[in-house]
Amino acid sequence: MATFTERMAPVLVLWLAVFLSGTWAVDKGNFKTCDQSSFCKRQRALKPGESPYRALLETMELTNTRLTLQLINDNNKVRLLLELYRLQGNMTRVKINELKPLKPRYEVPDVLIREPPTEPLSLLSQDENGVVLSLGAESQRVILSARPFRLDIMEGREVVMSLNSRGLLAFEHLRMRKDTSQADPEAEKKEEADPAAQPEAAKEEEKDEDGMWEETFKSHTDSKPNGPSAVSLDFSLPGVEHVYGIPEHADTLRLKTTENGDPYRLYNLDVFQYELYNPMALYGAVPVMLAHNAQRTTGVFWLNAAETWVDISSNTAGKTVFGKMLDYVQGSNETPQTDVRWISESGIIDVFIMLGPTPKDVFSQYASLTGTQAFPPLAAVGYHQCRWNYNDQEDVAAVDAGFDEHDIPYDYIWLDIEHTDGKRYFTWDPHKFATPKEMLQGLSDKKRKMVAIVDPHIKVDSNYKIHNEIRSRSFYIKNKDGGDYEGWCWPGSAGYPDFTRADMRDWWASMFAYDQYEGSMKNLDTWNDMNEPSVFNGPEVTMHKDAMHGAWEHRDVHNMYGFYVQMATAEGLIQRSGGVERPFVLTRAFFAGSQRYGAVWTGDNAAEWEHLKISIPMCLSLGLVGISFCGADVGGFFKSPNTELLVRWYQAGAYQPFFRAHAHLDTPRREPWLFGPENTALIREAVRQRYTLLPYWYLQFYHAHRTGEPIMRPLWVEYPEDPATFALEDEYLIGRDLLVHPVTEEGARGVTAYLPGKDQVWFDVHTFQKHNGAQNLYIPVTMSSIPVFQRGGSIIPRKIRVRRSSSCMMQDPYTLYVALNLQRTAEGELYIDDGHTFNYEKEFIHRRLSFANNVLSSVNLAPEAQFSTSSWIERIVILGASKPSKVLLKTDDGQESQVEFDFDASMSVLTLRKPGMNAGADWNVMLQ
Repeated sequence: MATFTERMAPVLVLWLAVFLSGTWAVDKGNFKTCDQSSFCKRQRALKPGESPYRALLETMELTNTRLTLQLINDNNKVRLLLELYRLQGNMTRVKINELKPLKPRYEVPDVLIREPPTEPLSLLSQDENGVVLSLGAESQRVILSARPFRLDIMEGREVVMSLNSRGLLAFEHLRMRKDTSQADPEAEKKEEADPAAQPEAAKEEEKDEDGMWEETFKSHTDSKPNGPSAVSLDFSLPGVEHVYGIPEHADTLRLKTTENGDPYRLYNLDVFQYELYNPMALYGAVPVMLAHNAQRTTGVFWLNAAETWVDISSNTAGKTVFGKMLDYVQGSNETPQTDVRWISESGIIDVFIMLGPTPKDVFSQYASLTGTQAFPPLAAVGYHQCRWNYNDQEDVAAVDAGFDEHDIPYDYIWLDIEHTDGKRYFTWDPHKFATPKEMLQGLSDKKRKMVAIVDPHIKVDSNYKIHNEIRSRSFYIKNKDGGDYEGWCWPGSAGYPDFTRADMRDWWASMFAYDQYEGSMKNLDTWNDMNEPSVFNGPEVTMHKDAMHGAWEHRDVHNMYGFYVQMATAEGLIQRSGGVERPFVLTRAFFAGSQRYGAVWTGDNAAEWEHLKISIPMCLSLGLVGISFCGADVGGFFKSPNTELLVRWYQAGAYQPFFRAHAHLDTPRREPWLFGPENTALIREAVRQRYTLLPYWYLQFYHAHRTGEPIMRPLWVEYPEDPATFALEDEYLIGRDLLVHPVTEEGARGVTAYLPGKDQVWFDVHTFQKHNGAQNLYIPVTMSSIPVFQRGGSIIPRKIRVRRSSSCMMQDPYTLYVALNLQRTAEGELYIDDGHTFNYEKEFIHRRLSFANNVLSSVNLAPEAQFSTSSWIERIVILGASKPSKVLLKTDDGQESQVEFDFDASMSVLTLRKPGMNAGADWNVMLQ
């Protein structure tokens, strides 16, 4: 061990020197291009054409739940098994595996919340060319063509989506290496005994290409004991020009075509100082793409956890506006089409086609497969103060006091890796954090909380309890030779627990118990960083692909590692409270389904205006694929923002779901009060706006948890027929009713916001000025401006009395903002629960607020739910109102009383003062 440590010490020192310098941009040479990834290069070399695969219709079996048939590759005679399912909720599942693989191929577990329920498929017609199957709805069907194999999903006469229409289905079957010195004798016997697995005499001789059986990148060699195993399939989307999703990339919301560069890469990596506007992989991977046009929204979920590349091409890409006009004038009848090709290194093809047809249908379909956003405790929706690192308990106390002194609310203060005893997680530095419970109690006394980091790399140290337990239970990932895999990370030499094992996750969860995690308390939550996993001395700063998780290689499971770490951590926080308290866990790495376990952030960004801008499409992309609880480090992690950028970032961050300031160890301190009283006031106002809107934010989290709909959403989600919204990424909606256009340009004197909806009106939330929809509105801005608009026709609850934390505001009164539409109606909701336990499943208040015919009413949406609140309605502000002669309040006990009001005729704003009814009661307010 000593020699390995000595050998690797210079590597760590060099890596840290680079990391801590904060002056280098991403070193692209550390990360593979498609050309340097042999399976991607091989698959991309295949060009569209006639597919070698045909369907053997005589093998077809149709049961009540699925269709199966064999496919054969006419070039090499290898057979595949196709399974086709019609799923409940207007989805189709297509699985393709080898008919008789030499050994099992990896199929992703644990991501689907259940085995998706099926609906019957019925055969409409069949001949020697193929079969036609009904998808239930009269006009929806699947056409399976036999030679070459192809699937077309139709609605009426329209093709909604085609699979293998460009002939790019590829399935690298498991095979014996030609030099059999390393061959598996059991697999050899199987080949000899099984003609279906045995190459036939007529089979074309397959050539071994570079990288099939061994691949070297920089100084790292991947032994590839199973040889080539890549899978690929193409999807064609007629009528589609806009596709979205497949995060995480620092790129535009609308995905670009990739013909002139690399495909989008999905491979969880710790990318130091990532570059913007390119398809390089980042920390997380969600293999879900949405396609949208004015008629329909669809989705593709490619369930594969191996390294994946996604190619996108379009027949309209590169056409200028003039070119498109020329097509129109000349009567060109070329239908726009987007073609997408998925390429994964291993596993099987398991794809879910979500047929919408509306955006919200697709969200519901995906949620039915992988679950919805975890419902966070209310405090987690507040403001989070973080840096690498707060030095000691005294520093934490001083920062905490600074917020009170400057009247800025916050809910969580965070500790990064330096709080531990020598980067040993679940411990505290014995000198700097000698009495953690005292520190946590001090925060608790103010109704505040803390987050401490717990990373999944474990210091190799025989005096460290966590390491000894993991090693003694053989819970570490193994290297290809069977020993514990070791790599370098923050502690130096580290082991990596095998979170793919349920018993390992159970043990990890048990470590969060109060009697195990010494110094922890109820108000301590957790942050999982570096869980791609990050391995400083590994290939591409991550784990070797030939490391072993039991019977499976790391290459099979890589993109799920962070998902499992967050899963086990969240379970630990739930268990420590006896299943009572909702956990809060932030993760950097993620996969499909990670939304069930907490929040994500966009990683190690920089204090640059372009990074502020990119935070919007990055979080929008995550929301579209189920992960609503997203934010970016306010102020930028690397470098130091000037005061204008810092203020603008606070203003933008206050209107994103996860609101946390964070900064690198080497940056100057940047607590909100360190930039002069004027900037302190601007930051205070931004944070206070967040807190006044907490009732609305919390309602949006409740809806995301119930429906899977994104909280922060592109405008096209609510205005799906308006092409002007399809590529917008500098503004967005929070829920349906708030439109936000942050100021993201340095020195901006104004912004132009698109207000959607031709029969819509929008109200500036600060001035109450009314604006018509379907227009580009120029808005002059000063440093205090945050352009936010409330939709006419909506009712938004706020709490105007801002206190030091969200918990301090729990029983405070509400103000209702009623924005009338052109029909002089409005609708909204009020949701209240205890803010922190799982009792919300049965104990809560959920009310419908509606205004029509000059009556504002509150009706119980959940009469079976039991919960009471002492909060009351202290003010109602009606925008777009007329002046009444009097206002009457009628409560559920039959009492009537007059309500005082003011009317601003210049702005048509009616303010009802102290109506006084309980927020959980039935009532009517009548304007007469």
